[in-house]
Amino acid sequence: MYLTTEAKKAIFKQHGGSEKNTGMAESQIALFTERINHLTGHLKVNKKDHGTEKALMTLVGKRKQLLAYLKMYDIERYRAIIGKLGLRK
Repeated sequence: MYLTTEAKKAIFKQHGGSEKNTGMAESQIALFTERINHLTGHLKVNKKDHGTEKALMTLVGKRKQLLAYLKMYDIERYRAIIGKLGLRK
């Protein structure tokens, strides 16, 4: 797989506070962003891979829902994760 366990732990540690804090919204958004970037690169090469395109749209929707949740309940955490990941909002 393209994302090893060590890479996932690094993402969770950087955005979630610790390696085992996998459920925090910021860590999930960071993981989704990493997967979205990978799938986007794959689709640039393989334009007719519709299964991957559907998976990408699903991930984008999940990330959007988590960002909406953060924006509604804690605007400072929302602004921080947008700034860290360089997302446009």
